Amino acid sequence: MQRLIILTLGLVLAACSSIDYNLPAVSSDTDGSRRAGKFIWHDLISDNPKGTAAFYGGLFGWEFRSLELLGADYWVISLQGTPIAGMVKQSSIKAQRDISQWVSVISVADAGAALKVVSEAGGTVLREPVSIGDRGTIAVFADAQGAHFATLTTPAGDPRDSDSLLEEGAFLWHELWTSDVAAATKLYAQLGELDAGMLSIDSLEGADEEEGGKVDYRVLRSDKLARAGIRSLPDPQMPSLWMPYLRVESVERLEQLLRRVPELGGEVLVPAMPRPAGGYVSVIAGPSGAPIALQTWGNDQPLLKDL
Repeated sequence: MQRLIILTLGLVLAACSSIDYNLPAVSSDTDGSRRAGKFIWHDLISDNPKGTAAFYGGLFGWEFRSLELLGADYWVISLQGTPIAGMVKQSSIKAQRDISQWVSVISVADAGAALKVVSEAGGTVLREPVSIGDRGTIAVFADAQGAHFATLTTPAGDPRDSDSLLEEGAFLWHELWTSDVAAATKLYAQLGELDAGMLSIDSLEGADEEEGGKVDYRVLRSDKLARAGIRSLPDPQMPSLWMPYLRVESVERLEQLLRRVPELGGEVLVPAMPRPAGGYVSVIAGPSGAPIALQTWGNDQPLLKDL
């Protein structure tokens, strides 16, 4: 968990936004519609691309396709043939320190309108909207609590919503850990034209003891689909941040994966623990040190749209 606390995420996102590539579209499976508020892409900045590819390839079978021939230190990451993320070589950014980190990207219908929403809510514009070719127009922000994220307006539309359960190793969920749940909920609901609902769940991390062990948790929805969660910080000493979650089929499978993490050059930051909303969760880091959560979600559990 200490790794989560000391990362300077602003450097990560500012660096990511300075890349000048003509990147491919996030998906060819689109009906031309934009789905504002949906997380449609993820980029990993890594100081160890070779080790990172071996790590996630060994854990989940991810495939890494290099765009080096196109003049980019960038890899498209696919799961069972479907692009799900990208990886940027940290040395191409010329950062002054280790900035390895996952960057989650939210769809917005209008990049300029999104900039205005974030600015008026007290957020910081780290990079104004800029075109990155076929991928679309990206912008980078920090909200008023310090959590960093990117927005993307795609030229050809966003990936369709799936009616089936995602494969193991796919991005299952996105969760904001924040020092001000109410303010953050208002911002992201407006940013993505989302509806916000409250959940009352017990805390297993020992947080919020003054409120009887309850976590202040909100769910953001659009088109009746749950898009993301917002919760109070598990540790008050942590910075506010967006945490992506990968799907794991079962507790037994999660235990197997966690045993493999150090063998493949990674680290288990938070061991598996039951999650009040269902399933078990753990936080790991690959060889570059970028944290990501693993969440069990079995075949007999409801789709996120049913939550």
